[in-house]
Amino acid sequence: MAINFDIRIDKRAQILLKTLVEHYISDGQPVGSRTLSQHLSQGSGLDLSPATIRNVMSDLEVLGFITSPHTSSGRIPTQRGYRLFVDTLLTVQPLQSQEIQLLKYELSSPNRNELISSAADMLSSLTQFAGVVMMPKRKNIAFKHLEFLPLSSSRILVIIVTDDGNVQNRIILTDKHYGASELVQATNFFNQNYAGFSFEEVRIRLHQELKQMQSDMTRLMSAALDASGKVLDDEKDSVVIAGERNLLQADDLSTSVTSLRKLFEVFERKTSLMQLLDNCQRAEGIQIFIGGESGYLPLDECSLITSPYETDGQIVGTLGVIGPTRMAYERVIPIVDITAKLLSNALSNH
Repeated sequence: MAINFDIRIDKRAQILLKTLVEHYISDGQPVGSRTLSQHLSQGSGLDLSPATIRNVMSDLEVLGFITSPHTSSGRIPTQRGYRLFVDTLLTVQPLQSQEIQLLKYELSSPNRNELISSAADMLSSLTQFAGVVMMPKRKNIAFKHLEFLPLSSSRILVIIVTDDGNVQNRIILTDKHYGASELVQATNFFNQNYAGFSFEEVRIRLHQELKQMQSDMTRLMSAALDASGKVLDDEKDSVVIAGERNLLQADDLSTSVTSLRKLFEVFERKTSLMQLLDNCQRAEGIQIFIGGESGYLPLDECSLITSPYETDGQIVGTLGVIGPTRMAYERVIPIVDITAKLLSNALSNH
């Protein structure tokens, strides 16, 4: 989420800002001119006096890129400063080969739901923040197998297995008592006639064909289809979250009970987070929201880094990392990027 800045800063100010942000991300302490002078002399080759550094920092503060906390003479980056740093000054660190191999290994399950959970776990484990993955939206989920089992005179368990290996159990209530033989007959009929068809295809065929069948079977099949339709509803609004408790250890967040409470309410409800991830799905590549840029109040003190992922070349969901604004962007960005690519490959080869 790049921002076009009308104000341009010279190379000297860029180096100072980059050094300040990197140092602050590293140890979380406000950065003074003496510290900057030491780091610049060691790494950048930029020879500036402490007085010159103070003047440049003063200019950066006036421009809104850094600010001075009340309790310190040092400076810390603002949301605007982080944004300029991420957009124009950041040097991304590629993942080490063993980390990539670990991701490939973890994202190798034949079960789609396990792949999604593993992706969330790995995002959290590698960043020590919260990993989030929106479940893939598939319009053409097909039945693989369906089974009716009696629970009582008015309750029947429907076991639904879809072509991607997902298993759902649904209970349907009936006015008529179905015997075990009738349920076996219904199970066999459904699997012989509708296995391999998508939910929508089954709905159309049932509507046409059940008119010719006995009314008891019609009611049972219609109830099973309604219960099966909830599989799609469940997936449509599902977000997998891993490592929320990591944020309790983040210094920038752990000191604010109110912020943490709002954040964990987001994780609990998921609905608004789902909408935000859904919006990210419409954009290409990595999206970075710093502080209030997401437009979502509970994330005002956080950064969200997301990437869409695909199945067979078609975007089906979004994954990402939620952490404090003081995060190692140069490391988190490639983790999100590569995880999205590897998850896409795993799902496409599923």
